[in-house]
Amino acid sequence: MRIATWNVNSIRQRMDSLLAWLAERKPDIVCLQEIKCVDEAFPREPLEALGYNVAVHGQKTFNGVALLSKLPFDEMAPGLMGDDGDAQARFLEVLVSTKTGVLRVVSLYLPNGNPAPGEKYDYKLKWMDRLIAFSHERLNLEEPFVLAGDYNIIPAAADVRRPDAWTKDALFLPQTQEKFRTLINLGLTDAVRAISDDPGLYSFWDYQAGSWPKNDGIRIDHLLLSPQATDRLIDAGIDRHVRSWDKPSDHVPVYVDLAIEAR
Repeated sequence: MRIATWNVNSIRQRMDSLLAWLAERKPDIVCLQEIKCVDEAFPREPLEALGYNVAVHGQKTFNGVALLSKLPFDEMAPGLMGDDGDAQARFLEVLVSTKTGVLRVVSLYLPNGNPAPGEKYDYKLKWMDRLIAFSHERLNLEEPFVLAGDYNIIPAAADVRRPDAWTKDALFLPQTQEKFRTLINLGLTDAVRAISDDPGLYSFWDYQAGSWPKNDGIRIDHLLLSPQATDRLIDAGIDRHVRSWDKPSDHVPVYVDLAIEAR
């Protein structure tokens, strides 16, 4: 089974690219972020025509996450536990059934947090605390579980072309990295880093200052796996070539292959 994540930076602007990439990579489950539309405005029809079930947790103009799945959804739950007053659409959890049992997948769009320090950074850290609590609870279920999305976190210096340029950014601050390590240390595995320690594995290149031609990138899109999913890990990778397509998102898809068979 192939599971992927992609911050498309507006689903309506990126629909042609999404359809082309789906035809090329053929993922079974796709986690999308920054769809930037309400549920009713999400362009379901061309995706359903390809055999995908569609789950959406949208928000007008900002944020928004979605999940596409070749398997039917047994359960869907929008919103991250821990703050009933949080109206930002950043989290969607689904459960699907496979030949070997259930598979739980989350599409998440973690807050950027800039400028830091400040209210936005405080929100990011609190959101991460909620994510840690959620993940701890789900890991106790001992199921294959994939926590996928745009984390807005650069885990280490190896994940950025120019570390010195990011030292004061919320994505790279020590407190951000410490929270990420706390999440990982619950028992999760960073799929890409489990496959490769190579430098230059980036998933985001800014639109400004010629970042793409210079390969001035960062790795902030991650698929974290529970032990039961890690045991089935076959491969993981980043489709960096998608950044060179016409009207690209500033992010590219990241995927993982697991030895799990659909029903």
